[in-house]
Amino acid sequence: MHVYILNIQNRTTNVKSGKRVKMKHVIHVDNSEFFRKLMKTFLSEKGFESESLEKGEDAVKAVADDKAMFVITGLSLADMSGEEFLKRLMTLPQKVPIIVVTSSDEDVKHKRLEALGVKKIIMKSDDWKKELSDILK
Repeated sequence: MHVYILNIQNRTTNVKSGKRVKMKHVIHVDNSEFFRKLMKTFLSEKGFESESLEKGEDAVKAVADDKAMFVITGLSLADMSGEEFLKRLMTLPQKVPIIVVTSSDEDVKHKRLEALGVKKIIMKSDDWKKELSDILK
């Protein structure tokens, strides 16, 4: 499944055109304006351009338009659940890696996410910046 980020530095092919291009653009979707601003600053410091979105539908469109190297998402979005968002992304021909960063520590929800293909969930309450930094290297 395509839902956990692995070796993101190597994604250099535009899915639609097939052209080799350097892509360091991230789509971040979360219902929290505070966390979107925090993530945008963090990603900028790591050398990534990012687009912060509140609605899952907008993020689905951005991924469909091949605008993302990868996606970082929370599980609470303004217009749909994180699970619904993941299901929608899986229907697209673009198979971008996805990182879930959430404050939900519900084991039941995590098991459902694993069933959708999520390999790693980063908790907002943990040292999420360190965990995400390790993945982005």
